[in-house]
Amino acid sequence: MAYTAIDDPSQYFQTKIYTGNETDDTALTNTGNSDLQPDWIWIKSRGSSQDNQIIDTSRGLTKALSSNRTDESTFNDGVKSIQSDGFTLGVNTRYNQNSTNFVAWQWKANGGTTTSVSGTGTAAGSTKAGTFQANTTAGFSIVTFSTGSDDNGDHRIQHGLGAVPHFILTKERDGSYDWYTYHHKGTDDNDYLRLNLTNATSNAGARNVFDGSDFTSTYFEMDNNNITNDNKTYAAYCFTEKQGYSKFGSFTGNGNADGAFVYTGFKPALVIAKISSATSDWIIIDNKRSPSNLANKRLRPNKDNAEDTAVDFADFLSNGFKLRHSGDFNASGVTTIYMAFAESPFVSSKGVPTTAR
Repeated sequence: MAYTAIDDPSQYFQTKIYTGNETDDTALTNTGNSDLQPDWIWIKSRGSSQDNQIIDTSRGLTKALSSNRTDESTFNDGVKSIQSDGFTLGVNTRYNQNSTNFVAWQWKANGGTTTSVSGTGTAAGSTKAGTFQANTTAGFSIVTFSTGSDDNGDHRIQHGLGAVPHFILTKERDGSYDWYTYHHKGTDDNDYLRLNLTNATSNAGARNVFDGSDFTSTYFEMDNNNITNDNKTYAAYCFTEKQGYSKFGSFTGNGNADGAFVYTGFKPALVIAKISSATSDWIIIDNKRSPSNLANKRLRPNKDNAEDTAVDFADFLSNGFKLRHSGDFNASGVTTIYMAFAESPFVSSKGVPTTAR
């Protein structure tokens, strides 16, 4: 069995750090081994309090969601165009504030080309109308769909992954519901987190959002509830694990500064984590802002705060990451879920091992 099907993860994911200049049509070029034409871009100011900006080529570049807010905004001067190996910015200070450091995390889907899905009605088990833009090699898709006010029963949403999803971010675009988030390592198939909040995992009452036991390689399922029966439009970002490239797992803290080791099968480029068993901020760590160990330059998806180093998170290793503090994510008995993407696989498809940092 091959170690990985993706020898160069930079074909499908890259992190770009840059300094804003408030100049129109500022072109930013990626620096990975391969060119990356991004379809999902997540931008955050590192040096000032600014909302997280989330843009994709399915909704259109002027439509921005924010992981720390619950509304969708329109900005004509944010991300203005997508290039074959990067993107171009306008003068909006949320994206390009003069002399301020920024980070842009980027994923490739299908070059902006979507597949339309026809709805099959309102009965239980019906498929919701929408689109998906999928990259089955990298296990990533961008989904849009609509719900009806008179729907009955569970909703099926086609995701295009060709495999069962392990991690899903969903956001109502024309309303104020939270970022309901599914992770397959939740305690229960119906568990959810909220990307914009610090709450622990839940599946309570009318907010019983997902039905993970019914996820398939074709669709994911959302329960019949007052979130999905509100005649609204949604965006969803769906992921499935790919060996040597992505991992969506969980770990339990040991309460020791010589912390828990988390095996991913690759040298991480990005880790997003959240304590699922208790209240906590989300955290984003990457190898560009922290090019050497410790990887501790923290941004928080649920807040607009500038970057800090308040948490000694982990060392990035050739085959995973090792926690380097005794509290927070590594507190004894605390359960944390994470999503991680590779800088390089632990061993390439030709049997060549990666090097440590």
